[in-house]
Amino acid sequence: MRIREILQEELEWLKGKIVEQLRATGTTVTGQTADSIEVYIEDNEKEIEAYLLGRSAFSTVEKGRAAGGVPSNMVDIIRQWIIDKGISVRQVPYIRQPSENWQPKYTVEERSLNMAAGAISHTIATKGTKLYREGGRADIYTPFIDEFLKRVEDKIYLEYKLEILERL
Repeated sequence: MRIREILQEELEWLKGKIVEQLRATGTTVTGQTADSIEVYIEDNEKEIEAYLLGRSAFSTVEKGRAAGGVPSNMVDIIRQWIIDKGISVRQVPYIRQPSENWQPKYTVEERSLNMAAGAISHTIATKGTKLYREGGRADIYTPFIDEFLKRVEDKIYLEYKLEILERL
């Protein structure tokens, strides 16, 4: 019986569709989410377990992130996201003039980036992401789940039918 191969093939199809959709919708920035998706199949004599696994934040590509506790390095994560996404931030110059007694720790660009990352991080922590606040979306993996299940069902049905016919 080739159930394992069917599951492997169809999970790879599903993975391909999701990665394609992440790129087509502009959802991917660094590719880390797409790269994290893996097909996992384990079988023993009694059962086959088959999963499509992604990084822990995978569901946020459709649902967004609810308000609440954020990682301690959230500002760093958002800062890198701003850079990767190529978002320009409003420059906030220092009011105080550098002197012998005071030199700025950051350049105006670094300071502005830090302020933007801090503000975005605070908003996510207190209100959730914009995607979450707008109710999410259903176009990354949701459209392919039913099709995946139908494809698996049809192929496994056909496999059992052929096996039964061979035994007649």
